[in-house]
Amino acid sequence: MKTIILCGGIGTRLKEETEFKPKPLVHIGDRPILWHIMKIYQHYGFNEFVLTLGYKGSMIKDYFLNYNSLVHDFTLKTNTSEINNRSSVKDDFIITFAETGLKNLTGSRILQVEKYIDDDTFMLTYGDGVADVNVKELVDFHKKQGTIATITGVHPYSKYGQLQIDHGSNLVREFKQKPLMNDYVNGGLMVLNKEAFNYFDEDQMEKGLSRLAQEGQLSVFKHDGFWKAMDTYQEMQELNELWQSTKPWAVWKNSSDIK
Repeated sequence: MKTIILCGGIGTRLKEETEFKPKPLVHIGDRPILWHIMKIYQHYGFNEFVLTLGYKGSMIKDYFLNYNSLVHDFTLKTNTSEINNRSSVKDDFIITFAETGLKNLTGSRILQVEKYIDDDTFMLTYGDGVADVNVKELVDFHKKQGTIATITGVHPYSKYGQLQIDHGSNLVREFKQKPLMNDYVNGGLMVLNKEAFNYFDEDQMEKGLSRLAQEGQLSVFKHDGFWKAMDTYQEMQELNELWQSTKPWAVWKNSSDIK
């Protein structure tokens, strides 16, 4: 089963980084966030990806074309150009790079890569968020539900402090800095049947999901674990701090390639 990863947006809210590189190549630790996303899927046995490229897409191509020399130790014989990798860990990714236009919206990008989807079911996600979602359980849930599409529901953190107020005295009894919210939002890890392509158009992908919901064809896989998207410079910093400490999304962390 293939996973489409949306990689074409400009990422204007992260301009400090995306002025020079596409958002999926912004580093968390010593690897791009795109690598982290792909490692999550690979851990559960899903290693085939279709990347919808747009803004600075050539940089994503260059990164993976030069991947072994960028991330692994190697020995080079200059007179023959022979290269011997010295690292024991190798990522097993099969990647289709699809140019889907500089300014096209997500619905258009998805429709353009339909030709690369061979199975009756595929996965879809954004190129800027990580989670400790069990992808295999997500796929099994989708098959059990029998709907055309399934999204992962996650709990976001509020961007604002939450006040608990005593309305009689107008005193603040408790102040919670950016609390975890009870509501669910779309966490971006999705499973869809090929019929879903009929619901998308040249507009934003969310309009297609809304059509599916209106017809009772959109299920939600509730995930109460870790999830975080990277929309701002501050969120990038927070993810890097987490990577230096608990690495909550590194479901592959028993492997020797975690740094």
